[in-house]
Parts: sequence; C-alpha cells; structure tokens
Amino acid sequence: MQVQKIAAFSDGEVGGNPAGVCITEQFPSDSEMQKIAAAVGFSETVFAVPIGADWRVRYFSPESEIPFCGHATIALGAALALQQGNGVFSLQLNQAVITVEGKSEPGRISAALQSPPTRSMVASPQLVAEALAMFGYHETDLDPRIPPARIHGGADHLVLALKSRSALSAMHYDLAAGRVWMNREALVTILFVFAESNQLFHTRNAFASGGVLEDPATGAASAAFAGYLRDLAWPHAGHIDLVQGEDMGMRSCIAADFSAELGSSIRVSGRARLIVN
Repeated sequence: MQVQKIAAFSDGEVGGNPAGVCITEQFPSDSEMQKIAAAVGFSETVFAVPIGADWRVRYFSPESEIPFCGHATIALGAALALQQGNGVFSLQLNQAVITVEGKSEPGRISAALQSPPTRSMVASPQLVAEALAMFGYHETDLDPRIPPARIHGGADHLVLALKSRSALSAMHYDLAAGRVWMNREALVTILFVFAESNQLFHTRNAFASGGVLEDPATGAASAAFAGYLRDLAWPHAGHIDLVQGEDMGMRSCIAADFSAELGSSIRVSGRARLIVN
C-alpha cells in the first residue's frame, strides 16, 4: 500500500509537519492501519476512501486512532489536488463532516480546511496545576489575558498562554508521564502559546497522547485556539497567524480565518511540500 509523505504548513520549501497520506479504495483493518501509522512514524497518518463524491477519512497516530488531525488534513488536501485536480473535497470524519480545499500550482501546493465546530470551557484549577507541574511552569509564567482553557475544534486540547517567548522555548516534560496524564484527562495535545501581537502567535504543542513528544504544526489545535480567542472577544479582526516548530528547527506557518459567529467553523490554511526519500 502506497503511503505518500507530505509536510503540511511548511515555510516555503522547508519546515512543516510531516504526515503520511494513504488514498485507497477500501480501508485496511483497524490493526493494519495502526501498524502502518507506527511504521511511517509521523505524528499522524491519514487514510481516505472514496464514498460517492465524498471521502471517508480516518486518522491514526503511531499509538492510537484520533478523531481529527489538522496537519494531516492539509496534507490530504494537497494529495487530492495532485491526484484529482484542484477543488474542494468533502470529508466524512468519525465525528464530523468537514471540507478541505486543495490547490496545486507551478512551484506551490497549498490547502485550506474548514474545521468542525469550536467550543471552549474554563480549565479546572486542578487540571491547570497538574499541567504546570508537568511542564515545569508556575502560575506567574501565565499570560492572564488568555486564561487556561479546555478548547475544542474537532478534538480536545488544553491551552496555556505564556508571558514570554523565552518561557515558551523552555517547555519540557517527561513523555511517558505526559502520555499517562493526557490520556487520563482525554486531551489530545497541550497547546502552549505566546502572543507576540493581537494577530501573531508563537506556539508549541505537546502530543504525548499519540506517543509524540512535540508536534511541529498542529492544525486542529490552531482551529480550537482561534475559536477560543473568538469566545474571549480577543481583538483578532477575523484572522490570526501562528508560527510553530521553531524550537524544533521545523518552522511551520499556520493561518486561521474566521467569522464572529461563536462556534462556527475555522478556515485553517497553509502550504505543503512533498517529502521525497
């Protein structure tokens, strides 16, 4: 079975988050998809099967199936554009129906997804305290303008906003302990954010629940975060840019566009590049 390797949210021809993309006529067994994802070794591999004019889509990390993955969806959009031609593709996920627009132009491949609905809720003091201890932070490191919250845009994430870029660079934790804790709390990732301005954010994403220490680009968490900023009435003007992966040497560029309607879909877009090896 052919698995394409595509980096989503790349910074031109470098960086981005690599994903496996498998477009096939029918799904392998669940155990086989899990084995393929583990063998590919990226944070996610996406499987897509045509159903009429739509595509049935499933996502697997090296250790488990997850309900939604933004960067793998961008990679899939790029792959579909290359295979099917430019267009908007309807995707049936396990828990939602979304679209991805793929576009292939000379010297440039890009894609934009429309996320599932977003929502957010205040994180409990105990959850925040445990997270801070896990990652070696203190309450004084937090940016009070963006309170800790459980955010959702297709999957659940915890967001912690930090006061400084240096605090973001210092993020560290134990992968095994993080996996146990995140799985217990039903969190797909922990999103750390530094607000450089009202519309430019630097982020890091711990993905221990999937067996990955850190993701260089996370579209699902970015969509959930954009929805949370909207819930907060943050002065976003309908657009934010997120730079992720810098501390890993894999700079990734994510754009999010959205309306003022609470809970509505977020358009998350970026470039993609083929990985040849």
